[in-house]
Amino acid sequence: MTTPAHVADTVEHAEATPQAELPYLALGLKEDEYARIREILGRRPTAAELAMYSVMWSEHCSYKSSKRHLSQFGDKTVAGMREHLLVGIGQNAGVVDIGDGWAVAFKVESHNHPSFVEPYQGAATGVGGIVRDIIAMGARPVAIMDQLRFGAIDHPDTARVVHGVVSGVGGYGNCLGLPNIGGEVEFDASYQRNPLVNALCVGVLRHEDIHLANAEGVGNKVVLFGARTGGDGIGGASILASETFDADKPSKRPSVQVGDPFMEKVLIECCLELYAARVVEGIQDLGAAGISCATSELASNGEGGMHVDLENVLLRDPSLTAGEILMSESQERMMAVVAPDKLEEFLAVTAKWDVETAVIGEVTGTGRLTIDHNGHRIVDVDPRTVAHDGPVYDRPYARPAWQDALNADDAEKLPRPTSPAELRAQVLTLLASPNLASKAWVTDQYDRYVQGNTALAQPDDAGVIRVDEETGLGVALSTDANGRFTKLDPYTGAQQALAEAYRNVATVGARPLAVTDCLNFGSPEDADAMWQLVQAITGLADACAELGVPVTGGNVSLYNSTLAGEVGIGHMDASINPTPVVGVLGVLDDVARVSPSGWATEGLAVYLLGTTRTELSGSVWSDVVHSHLGGYPPVVDLAAERTLGQILINASRDGLVDAAHDLSAGGLIQSLTDSVLRYGVGARIRLDELCERDGVDVATALFSESGARAIVAVPRAEEIRFADLCASRDFPTLRIGVSEGHDGGARLNIEDQFALPLDELREAHTRTLPRHFG
Repeated sequence: MTTPAHVADTVEHAEATPQAELPYLALGLKEDEYARIREILGRRPTAAELAMYSVMWSEHCSYKSSKRHLSQFGDKTVAGMREHLLVGIGQNAGVVDIGDGWAVAFKVESHNHPSFVEPYQGAATGVGGIVRDIIAMGARPVAIMDQLRFGAIDHPDTARVVHGVVSGVGGYGNCLGLPNIGGEVEFDASYQRNPLVNALCVGVLRHEDIHLANAEGVGNKVVLFGARTGGDGIGGASILASETFDADKPSKRPSVQVGDPFMEKVLIECCLELYAARVVEGIQDLGAAGISCATSELASNGEGGMHVDLENVLLRDPSLTAGEILMSESQERMMAVVAPDKLEEFLAVTAKWDVETAVIGEVTGTGRLTIDHNGHRIVDVDPRTVAHDGPVYDRPYARPAWQDALNADDAEKLPRPTSPAELRAQVLTLLASPNLASKAWVTDQYDRYVQGNTALAQPDDAGVIRVDEETGLGVALSTDANGRFTKLDPYTGAQQALAEAYRNVATVGARPLAVTDCLNFGSPEDADAMWQLVQAITGLADACAELGVPVTGGNVSLYNSTLAGEVGIGHMDASINPTPVVGVLGVLDDVARVSPSGWATEGLAVYLLGTTRTELSGSVWSDVVHSHLGGYPPVVDLAAERTLGQILINASRDGLVDAAHDLSAGGLIQSLTDSVLRYGVGARIRLDELCERDGVDVATALFSESGARAIVAVPRAEEIRFADLCASRDFPTLRIGVSEGHDGGARLNIEDQFALPLDELREAHTRTLPRHFG
């Protein structure tokens, strides 16, 4: 039997109608999960309770397939790694101490599935959601970053997604007045129907201003403020972000939220004034799962309970049912816990900012979350069973049957260019390829310098933001990932992502402090994809422990496996290339001493730090020149990464280098190209000594993607001090050239091989994205 539409499905009615049929399968719940809900409640759930459990027990909200493995991040965080950690995993964002009483909140999250369905709003609301997470900690947002992955650049649908996502990220962030200081843009056929849109936000606050989202204090009021609740985003977390797209299922378009950056800007200022006035006990943003999430998490995090009168929620659409109100993911909304004697002052602040506000409930001492709608009790649950004690699965996983064959097919045996003409041609081909070409077409749509505190931004190795105007104290951030490396070896690929982000932060002169991550993988119901996820988590946790940087929080995005419907579960191409995005935050005592990625003057000595090995598997060269993916990724030497980082940090602090740039995708030739094009000053480079020392040929010297390497530009007067710094740490260091030439006569001259005028280099490097996207 089903409940008639005109009958309110109250708790009392649910007890009286145990056999009533509810659409739990349509809401994403499995048979056994629904049975467990009935067991917890001792009855069938009401329609409203079912709505809450369905969104909060979704993969996106509950981490039910990954939680067991994510515990490694906490288990492997030793005491020394907590020195700067103020708030860790479990809150809206991690918070770290950066000195002088300042703290930084930062986090990265995904908005992948919505960004395929409706690219502009999916990307825009992804930015809005991560910004609200930072606000909820009591911090003022000061910068954003984005990690973007799209399908093949020449696929007919890619332009639709690219234009929408880039416009959404830029439009929302620019309207908020937040600089976009970095990220990545990559193209690969594996992301064709599963683009990745990962957004990071960083905010600053004083130590005493940290706020946690807990509902405590019996009698305290629960206040919903911000935008009104509408029908957009209903079921987004349970259906859109927790399943694989299926052409046979109905359109998911109604599940995409609609953002209003101008409302969010007002909300930022309003929240900060509320914090400053000390009139809130805590604030929770409403993102995935909306009111269901905010009420259950606030109540679960506290020591009591909560009662809500749902009819007090301000609506854009009065036809919404109680379940739809609970599930709505309408944007730009916050929920606050306010002491009764502070309520009048709270309402005065929200009125000042013209932010609509409604008192919808209060904190109780019952230990229950109860919700009434027009006098009818529609929810009566233990909030922990909704928010924190959902199912935890030990999914089966195993090394894929195709993995051995993939690893056996290495790129080191592929033919490499031997003549100067071949080298020159392949260099130009690589530099014009989608993943090495200039991303200025994207980043020029973002405001990188609004607020006036940006010390570095793309195309430099890390974004750098000044925190304290008087002292120059600041932070550096880099986010990195390599899906090709991770497909070849998920354990190593995750470590490579951390190593590169760590290296980028050190390259600009910052001391790495902490990590946030966004783990983008396929279906957890596919043993192959689950193995990739487990391996990546283990590798990342082990590497964080070795480098001494704790994971402060992040996000897991699963079911990025649309192609499984075409090729079948167990096929090598069933899922996206597994893509663990790793963000590293570092601190600088004075942002005036940062190192840019390129040199601005002639006569600087160019040094290569680190060892070059014949490591071409998974490289951009193997992809672009040979359409090849196979073998093993470059080895990860975390001890070398740490030593290199110390050298780069000390050299920047002591003024020994004028520029520094890490080597990663594209190898040495890509880094040299970036450096000469940064300020239009060329370079003369010799590779013979490098080839002899490391036992590699010229092509390998240029295209290898070995880790723990960087190039630096050293003033002649500082060469001895710099050489002593490297020698004291016994780190491989080689002088490979000098900066020379500027304006129209500048060239990148690889002696005895080829010389490329900077104009030709620039044309090859910058034409690709405009050619495809206008």
